[in-house]
Amino acid sequence: MNKTGSILLSALAGTTALLVSAASPVLANPNAINPIPVLNGTHGLPVLHGRTEAVFQVTGMASPNNTQNYNVLGTDLGIMWDNGHGEMLTAFGDTAGIGFPNLLAGSTWAWRSNILVRTRDRDPADGIMFDNVVRDVVGQARDLIPSPKIPFIEISRIPTAGISVNGVQYMSLMSVKTWDAPGDWTTSFSGLAASADNGETWADLGHTRRPNEAGHSNFQMNAFLRDGGFIYEYGTPSGRNNEAFVARVPESQIENLAAYEYWDGGAWKLDDVNAAAPIMGGVGELSVMYNEYLGQFISLTTDPFNSVVLRRASSPVGPWSAPEVLIDARQLPTAYAPSIYPYQTGRDLYFMTTIHTQYNVVLMRTTL
Repeated sequence: MNKTGSILLSALAGTTALLVSAASPVLANPNAINPIPVLNGTHGLPVLHGRTEAVFQVTGMASPNNTQNYNVLGTDLGIMWDNGHGEMLTAFGDTAGIGFPNLLAGSTWAWRSNILVRTRDRDPADGIMFDNVVRDVVGQARDLIPSPKIPFIEISRIPTAGISVNGVQYMSLMSVKTWDAPGDWTTSFSGLAASADNGETWADLGHTRRPNEAGHSNFQMNAFLRDGGFIYEYGTPSGRNNEAFVARVPESQIENLAAYEYWDGGAWKLDDVNAAAPIMGGVGELSVMYNEYLGQFISLTTDPFNSVVLRRASSPVGPWSAPEVLIDARQLPTAYAPSIYPYQTGRDLYFMTTIHTQYNVVLMRTTL
């Protein structure tokens, strides 16, 4: 254990009782600003009945990854992609730890909005172990793209997708202006950030921003898919229970908004974001990938009841099948943001999802 981990564990020892009493998982609000994380392992991995099982605690105090060693006690999302050289990068969203509080935003925890870990572990059957993390000068996981954490200006800059193109890593992030009613939030814009050094440092690409207005409002939360020389960008408005839309762009033009084409339900329309037509409905955070075992494209999201669901399609634009429930909300009501493991794993489908009642990420496996 490194020095940072020892200091954090010492601090935690004196605050465990406070954390457990303050963080009872009742009526969890997915929009709570930097919620106090329940200590991982308090209840263990969730026991599910059906085609999906929880196989590994990815983050938090009970994770074999010991994420507390870099001041990650609670976090969400877990967006995975290959860096182009066989290494998997994973971006997490709002992250809680011990440190200087952001009282202006109502947070009593050290708060970061976008962090990154790396691994070459290619066997998810026994979990996913991280090799390293992007750290700041004191050793904690650091914000890749900082945000002021000021309500009505930018409360958080949250990653929603990642992809590698010609040796450059790209993330799509949403700028959250306000947290609203449960399941709703308002963004100012979405946009790309890029890294040429495998995710260590990032540039915020202002010329790729989509303001939350007109047709661009349908691409505030995005997912990426690579197919046939194109990057497909699946978008939704901010929040959950929305319609989804799709655009595509030649890989080499990913930073050029004028090169994007939008699916209008029958054809692609170049540089006409207002032409985009819905391809599916009832969508929260979305993840899309081609699955070799099925020979189909698949998408994961949560539905309006907060169940994790899978859809299938023979084409990136659809038509998409009716949703199949992978995790019933009646068994795990606070799961959200399912993100597909980026490598082929046969009949087993692996994905990460966040469990809000412990505000940490768990690896799931389902049988196709």
